Amino acid sequence: MDTSTHTLQMLFCQLGLADDEEQIVAFIEFHRPLPSDIALPKACFWNEAQAAFLTEAIEDDSDWCELVDKLDCLLRGK
Repeated sequence: MDTSTHTLQMLFCQLGLADDEEQIVAFIEFHRPLPSDIALPKACFWNEAQAAFLTEAIEDDSDWCELVDKLDCLLRGK
């Protein structure tokens, strides 16, 4: 069992995105605000694999779930 604490950088890496702080901030600034009527995994900027990972993390309440929620909040400007 993986007991490590995941970080936002690790989530971006898992999604196949640039994971340095500057690139994360740029990604969030570029893609926000995400409208409230669009679920995070349904956003048009994810590819199929990224959307599937986000959906699975939420549905399975996986250890990535908290970071996916954090990303959701950041993209909505909360």
